[in-house]
Amino acid sequence: MSKFMAPRTPKGFRDFLPETMLRRSYVLDSIKEVFHLYGFEPIDTPILELHETLFGKYGEDAEQLIFTAQHGRSRRDPLAMRYDLTVPLARVVGQYESQLNLPFKRYHIAPVFRGERPQRGRYREFWQCDADTVGVASMNADAEIVIMMHEILRRLGFPQFVIKINHRQLLVAIGEFSGVPDEQLPDLYRSVDKFDKIGADGVKQELIDRGIESDAVSRMMDLIQSKEPGGDSLELIAETVGDDAKGLDDLRQLAQLMAEASIPTEHYDFDFTMARGLGYYTGPIFETVISEPYLGSISGGGRYDNLIGMFRRQSLPTTGTSFGIERIIDLMDELELYPPHLGGTLVSVLVTVFSEETRRASTRIAHQLRQAGINTELYLGGRKLGRQLAQADKKGIPVVTIAGPDEIAAGVVKLRRLADGEEATVASIETVEAVVALLAER
Repeated sequence: MSKFMAPRTPKGFRDFLPETMLRRSYVLDSIKEVFHLYGFEPIDTPILELHETLFGKYGEDAEQLIFTAQHGRSRRDPLAMRYDLTVPLARVVGQYESQLNLPFKRYHIAPVFRGERPQRGRYREFWQCDADTVGVASMNADAEIVIMMHEILRRLGFPQFVIKINHRQLLVAIGEFSGVPDEQLPDLYRSVDKFDKIGADGVKQELIDRGIESDAVSRMMDLIQSKEPGGDSLELIAETVGDDAKGLDDLRQLAQLMAEASIPTEHYDFDFTMARGLGYYTGPIFETVISEPYLGSISGGGRYDNLIGMFRRQSLPTTGTSFGIERIIDLMDELELYPPHLGGTLVSVLVTVFSEETRRASTRIAHQLRQAGINTELYLGGRKLGRQLAQADKKGIPVVTIAGPDEIAAGVVKLRRLADGEEATVASIETVEAVVALLAER
């Protein structure tokens, strides 16, 4: 006899049962609807990429987390599992450039894989949700990304959120004005990126520990903490650093375009303490945080004009955003943002079977409801009516139909809404309308 093996998933990987999948599908479908409204089109790429496609693109530390794959004993064309959705985008643009029309506006929702140490909120397989515009250098594309981010969060029901906006070139200008040497500007990015974690004092001390003069650090810290509502923070920086500081005009254009789209000023903030750690950003950068209660970042992105050229002879200007799907779902659970009708099942009606003699009539009822577009489950087992009703209640199915010999003889169907016990007996030809009415009243 073979030894019993307890079923389990690998560490850092998860199964999603129907109730969880319904919530995930609701979030992803809501985001897709907005992507479509803004003219973004879907792509997908293989989970496995050639080893040469992924390695050499992320840096040594990140590459330690890439899963590699091997087919049998073959060592030809070694493979690796995708680490993010950005490098696959760059490959697609390089591989199919003759077939793509610029600007290329794509979205990509798919799992990615990283060999991280599993812990709460961190998994080895998780989903990314990216939208990018390739081939547009103007701020029109960046503004559209920010406006779209706002629409997605509004639709998902987040009541208090802020889209933080900064500019990598403006950070450079602030650093240079403050007296930070050019060779230490990367240290500036790395330390400022920790602002939310270690606070102003922690950033200041870290910069001094990195060898930047304390006077330069103090000037820089005063500037990046300048705060005024809406676009007024930009004018504070302009008065000190100069009106021609790199990045200022870009951010002013963003502010104007967001105003045209009626984005409330309380939903965005020019925050000069926000750096985003990835070194490939070249222009505006964005990050969305849930502000009340403060629950951290759920999306981020920005302009990266030099990355998409890694698989072609020259680069293309690109801007985009990425939503943290796992984080969004966790927060929607915590804040109870799902619509009330979203339960543990997609089924709206259970058609019960009184006995095998009445099964044909029940099958006709189920067909009638399905033809009307109502999600319907026809009971397939042999249990008695009471057990069928209990099963429907346990699954959260809102309405059941009952058609025993008496109902069939009279040409009627009995309907029951399980939440409150509301019942109706209707002519068979009126079943669809009566079910729709019961579902609408719940």
